[in-house]
Amino acid sequence: MFVSYKWLSEYVDLGGMPAKELAEKITRSGIEVEGVEKLDEGIKGVVTGYVLEKEQHPNADKLNVCQVDIGEDEPVQIVCGAPNVDKGQKVAVAKVGAVLPGNFKIKKAKLRGEASHGMICSLQELGIESKLIAKEYAEGIFVFPNDVTPGEDALLQLNLDDEVLELGLTPNRSDCLSMIGVAYEVAAILDCSVKLPEIEVNEAAERAEDWIKVSIEAKEDNPLYVARVVKNVKIGPSPLWMQTRLMAEGIRPHNNVVDITNYILLEYGQPLHAFDYDRLGSKEIVVRRAREGEKMVTLDNAERTLSPEHLLITNGTEAVAMAGVMGGANSEVEADTTTVLIESAYFNGQRVRQASKDHGLRSEASARFEKGVDPNRLQAAADRAAQLMAEYAGGEVLAGSVVAGEINLEPKTVSVTLEKLNRVLGTNLQTVEVEDIFRRLKFEVTTDNEQFIVTVPTRRGDITIPEDLVEEVARLYGYDNLPTTVPTGATSPGGLTGYQEKRRAVRRFLEGAGLNQAITYSLTSEKKAKEYALDTRELIKLAMPMSEERAFLRLSIVPQLLEAVAYNNARQIDSLALYEVGDVFLKETGAELPAEEEHLAGAITGLWEENPWQGEKKAVDFFVAKGLLEGLFAKLGLSERVAFKKADISGMHPGRTAAVELDGEAIGFVGQVHPQQAKDLDIKETYVFELKLSPLFAAETEAVAYEPIPRFPSITRDIALVVDSSVEAGELQAIIKEAGGELLKDARVFDLYEGEHIEAGKKSIAFSLKYFDPAKTLTDEEVVKVHNGVLDALKEKAGAELRS
Repeated sequence: MFVSYKWLSEYVDLGGMPAKELAEKITRSGIEVEGVEKLDEGIKGVVTGYVLEKEQHPNADKLNVCQVDIGEDEPVQIVCGAPNVDKGQKVAVAKVGAVLPGNFKIKKAKLRGEASHGMICSLQELGIESKLIAKEYAEGIFVFPNDVTPGEDALLQLNLDDEVLELGLTPNRSDCLSMIGVAYEVAAILDCSVKLPEIEVNEAAERAEDWIKVSIEAKEDNPLYVARVVKNVKIGPSPLWMQTRLMAEGIRPHNNVVDITNYILLEYGQPLHAFDYDRLGSKEIVVRRAREGEKMVTLDNAERTLSPEHLLITNGTEAVAMAGVMGGANSEVEADTTTVLIESAYFNGQRVRQASKDHGLRSEASARFEKGVDPNRLQAAADRAAQLMAEYAGGEVLAGSVVAGEINLEPKTVSVTLEKLNRVLGTNLQTVEVEDIFRRLKFEVTTDNEQFIVTVPTRRGDITIPEDLVEEVARLYGYDNLPTTVPTGATSPGGLTGYQEKRRAVRRFLEGAGLNQAITYSLTSEKKAKEYALDTRELIKLAMPMSEERAFLRLSIVPQLLEAVAYNNARQIDSLALYEVGDVFLKETGAELPAEEEHLAGAITGLWEENPWQGEKKAVDFFVAKGLLEGLFAKLGLSERVAFKKADISGMHPGRTAAVELDGEAIGFVGQVHPQQAKDLDIKETYVFELKLSPLFAAETEAVAYEPIPRFPSITRDIALVVDSSVEAGELQAIIKEAGGELLKDARVFDLYEGEHIEAGKKSIAFSLKYFDPAKTLTDEEVVKVHNGVLDALKEKAGAELRS
């Protein structure tokens, strides 16, 4: 809801309070003000002018040279390209030195050889959105319809010296979908009175009931319908003050009759509709449900097919409006309209919403009916509209209103005790303070033994239970004034569990390494649910799956990550690194629900390091994936307890896949997706891994021990070992580390050779061994002694021979 500060001040004495200060008070009392817009922000130097002369530009067909009186000693010459500029018009002029929105500064200029001292402005150039401008001024300059004096501030005439508050209303506060409703709210906050519009309707001798009859067939959908008739109206533009107020509220002006109905909608919150009486086709209004397949053409010239769920306003035979949503084209107020039928009705919000949703027609009117309108304002809104049509459209208001149906107009009564108020709010309010709050809200209240019996006006349909009264007292008393308390009882500081800390560390490590987190479906197909599972279990099928592709709970995360890789590869994203921490679902014998086990999985494909110019171009391979896991285990302090063993896993490359073991127990795998599987998925060479997180996080680790940087040099020995082809490098590395003792600090593989210089069935694996003692410089003899022990152990346990 947009609220004009100047308009609001007509109902409530704001005392000159700045708009931003008022917005702060409204926000602190429970309705958020999302922003305050100053309509003349960034504009200065714009005055009213009178076009004295207009001549064709001698050197341009589409330009005119105008002499304009702007209230100074001499007229100024302005070159204008607007097609609608003409002699005798009163216009808005940006003088030389003026500033328009966007910091656009007006300077002296020459256009095709003719001097121009200013600019005749359109409303768009003054910062008003095109969609809010009346159609006659949508293209070209704006012409004042009223009498203005040249040289006056044009922004004052256009009400652009106003500020607009944007209220972010929750659905329960539909009472503030009107200026009067907001006025009641602000009056309660500021503790002042509300000045309501004075309604005085001068009625003609003829009676409305002689012109129109109203009957309601769908009484549940439309319990009350009020109609008034205004004859001899003259369609034309509405007064400028009304147009500018509508534009400030986000509504486009049309003509005086339609603008008045929109003005009342904003003022009272009661949607009205104006029918062209002569185009109705009868002298009766019948409100009924639509028939199946019935059709009507709405004001937007679209043909609508209706159903019995939709409520219609008809002339007895055909539809003339979709109740609460949009009028029909067959009864539209047009330039030749002379008699207007004003509709003010109470429609069921659910019925209006059904039609609005079915036809995609959201409007200011439908929004108010959906949230609820005040039934006590129906008659006042109709009378006010009739009064304005008589004043600004020259109409004659027929005597009386035609009223059909009835509705309970009695206010509700809700009670609450002082004890409950203070207990819930933690306050120590006295009876007189609470009574004063209800007085400010304009609620009638009687007090009986510290029980407040509150008569809630019909405009506040959101207040139905004692808790609603507690909220009203709290927000008017001031949320900032409510006392703060500290929870009592045994408390402990919050924090992450050890499991949560390690999970967070895993995510940070992988994201720091360049992987992106993915979140994939837990539901998959029967085929994919079985793939890459670390534990083989019976599949769990949903009772009512959304599709066969999402019918089973997953046993592994890798298939879903491969789907993501395929999706990206198909869109020319060839380099991808994803990881996911998520649950897999394992069926337990005798258990109603599956066990949820958290896994870590990743998928990497394409280039690991790109070469934009002189950089290295490195494709993802097995050692990149394995290196990521090694870095992760080092982060968790488990490097010495994790081993990689050659493995044969379905769907994985037979020579580039390793099982991951923690303390000898398999917890996952890492390797390349089998080429055939990759071909089936239409993906490039891809490496994946998946680990169980529970055993990783449950493993106890020793506290981090820091060692000083060694002051003494190390000694390196390289050895090339000839072993059987079946012997694994990891096995040799374990023997070396065990035999090397404390002096051996590192042992790394740096070469593998199989070829013509090696005996068939053999291979050469080269290791680099580093020895050092943190307390002294090692002698050659000490290193040789330990190194020989390593060689002996290798020969004894693995049959390894030094390659000559």
